[in-house]
Amino acid sequence: MSLRSTARRWTYLTHRWLGIGGCLLMLLWFVSGMVMLFVGYPKLTPAERLAALPALVDARGWQALSVLPEVVRQAPERVVLTTLRGEPAYVVRSGANVGAWSVLTGQALPPVSAQLAEVSAAQFAGGPAFVGAMPLDEDRWTHSRALDPHRPLYRVGVGGAQPGDVYVSSRTGEVVLDAPRLQQRWNYVGAWLHWLYFLRMQSVDPVWTWTVIVLSALCTVAAISGVVVGIWRWRFRGQYRSGSKTPYQEPWMRWHHLIGLMASAFVFTWIFSGLMSMNPLGVFSSTGVVIDTAHYRGGVVTVEGALAEPGRLLAASTDVGFVPVEIQWRRIGGELFAVLLDGQGDTRIVSAVEGRLRVARLLPEAWLKQKVQAMSAAPMQGFTIRQAPDAYFYARAPEAMNGAAVRRFPVAVAWFGDAEATRVYIDLATGDPLLTMGHRERAGRWLFSFLHSWDLPAALRQQNTRLGVLLLLSVAGTALCTTAAVIGYRRLRMKVRRRRP
Repeated sequence: MSLRSTARRWTYLTHRWLGIGGCLLMLLWFVSGMVMLFVGYPKLTPAERLAALPALVDARGWQALSVLPEVVRQAPERVVLTTLRGEPAYVVRSGANVGAWSVLTGQALPPVSAQLAEVSAAQFAGGPAFVGAMPLDEDRWTHSRALDPHRPLYRVGVGGAQPGDVYVSSRTGEVVLDAPRLQQRWNYVGAWLHWLYFLRMQSVDPVWTWTVIVLSALCTVAAISGVVVGIWRWRFRGQYRSGSKTPYQEPWMRWHHLIGLMASAFVFTWIFSGLMSMNPLGVFSSTGVVIDTAHYRGGVVTVEGALAEPGRLLAASTDVGFVPVEIQWRRIGGELFAVLLDGQGDTRIVSAVEGRLRVARLLPEAWLKQKVQAMSAAPMQGFTIRQAPDAYFYARAPEAMNGAAVRRFPVAVAWFGDAEATRVYIDLATGDPLLTMGHRERAGRWLFSFLHSWDLPAALRQQNTRLGVLLLLSVAGTALCTTAAVIGYRRLRMKVRRRRP
């Protein structure tokens, strides 16, 4: 047998047996993927969190930031005044540590009990919290590493407009995740099934990770071999004796061949991009730490004067229609300012200039450009302001995987002359770096996000058309995998019958 004949035979066998082994899994991925177009994995978006907070209006008797212990104020990453357990409180984060202090008394808030967790959950849900908050470290909806500083969590059942479960931090009493019951039910045939989360035991689970990678790789090979076999079997010139371009007359085989020729390219790109979503062997992770956020923030500076008094900050931001629900203190290049947010996510920046408070909507472009240079030892090669989405920085619907990411415009974009040609998007409303991408991350964006979701800004602007096309192609993929399952079942049944005495 020639090398060519051997290669063809092994291609046929590879497609046959990997197809038999993976057709049900790929069918599961297509069906659950269609559900995910409309219902996402439970998450708490910034819009949901802010909309549930009460307004900060009466600041009488509130303590200034100086009431916090000195050890707490030495090196905080973030200080926030928000509402916890039904009362205003300071939340201070430093690394993996997070703590809360009462704004009224200046005392550290006591550990969160089940009863206090129920109060926080009821405030968030706008409905009753059922008695019996359950402490847990992790469950099927709380695998995210972002929840690690708040573990263990309290799971509280709530009523209201969207009955379900609310997860509360045991460290501060903040609501960190909400999972409406209807969303949970759809997720059992959606994201939870799509990502094979029934195999995932914890937030960092190498067994689950490599199981998904290996299965995705094998299904990718099955798809590639199917494309090759389908082209080999199609008569581009002439016809078979039956008068058809395909050799298959049996209906299931015929439809598998025809649908495969039409949809195989999309099936392959979706299976392959699903493999890429797992970032196998870290191929899409930049090798070096290029961006130094701590250097960008600057050294620790004591918050004092008017900038440390919540009452004066609230009085300074008296725009019509702007009602703050949270105050966040920031520093950039060692210079302090406060960011006030309302329930719609709108912001006001308050800074102290010669002892007086000044309010602005955005950070000054020239000032920010000077500070951003401290992000990297590499020279900054460009800095611009974008008013609209580009191919890397764009908003997604809440049900999307990255639907909770802040994507606000205008946004500053800086790029550096390091080996990765790192690009950073900085929020002009807060000064936060919202997205950092080197060569590898940008490649991952195209090989995963684009191939898997078709999420170019132009396509996202035509959302109904995009969803319609994705659904149509997903139905074709479902039909292809269904025919494969029937053919595989028949093949296995035939094998079993032949081996019976």
